[in-house]
Amino acid sequence: MSDSLTGAEFKAALRNNQPKMGLFINSHSPTAVEQLAHSGYDWLLIDSQHGPMGYETLSTMVGAIGSGGAKSLVRVTGYGDRAGIQQALDVGSDGVLVPYINNADEARQAVSCTRYPTAGTRSVYFPQRSMNKAGLLGYAGPANDNIICALQVETADCIRNIDDIAAVPGVDILFLGQNDLCMSMGLYEKYEFPHMYTSPELKEATDALKAAARRNNVILGLFLFGTDRVAEFREQGFSLISIGNDLHHLLTQAGSHVATMEGIMPDWKRRPTALF
Repeated sequence: MSDSLTGAEFKAALRNNQPKMGLFINSHSPTAVEQLAHSGYDWLLIDSQHGPMGYETLSTMVGAIGSGGAKSLVRVTGYGDRAGIQQALDVGSDGVLVPYINNADEARQAVSCTRYPTAGTRSVYFPQRSMNKAGLLGYAGPANDNIICALQVETADCIRNIDDIAAVPGVDILFLGQNDLCMSMGLYEKYEFPHMYTSPELKEATDALKAAARRNNVILGLFLFGTDRVAEFREQGFSLISIGNDLHHLLTQAGSHVATMEGIMPDWKRRPTALF
């Protein structure tokens, strides 16, 4: 069954603290992403920053997500990735996640690439998949309201400038990346894993993010591995939450089966690998 929410309605639900759960996609597999689009997740994000998908594969993957009714997002390589943002939106993605934002100027550049003039600098072209259902004017007219623009909060500089970043018009979501933020803040050097994730420094940075988002009516997003801390962050007002990625799901499910086999076959042991 298709999700009939427009992008604007999807964002409104998130601003009203209605949770939307999702998954990052790091494999370049249209087949896998299409199956996951039917799994019940609200949104799927194709990670072209860390995944090996080119534009042609990206196009097929976005179409595959659409067939299952989930919202589609694409993580591009940065605020200067105008071509990547253009391609992601033209092939029908509902929005983009822009990583490594450090200041308000970078935030403005990212937003500009997602908005048609005069609010931004996105180029208009017809025909293309994004316009197939509603036509040129039916898509382009409300596109600036419907496109989801998420910025990743993952550097110490971003936290230092978070009030100015959150105030940039067109920023819909501030998406916390705890791993990179901990590294940027030097917490991997200071703490033994995994204590950096519950450190007072990370809490202070997260509190600053939450306060800036609240003042500017910006949605809070978050990447987690697994579901253990979902309830904790829901209580803090995070409404767009990823619980890992497709490869993590694949490994954990495979690991579960392997562990079961070890239990029922005492004469068999798993082959040692670095991941388990």
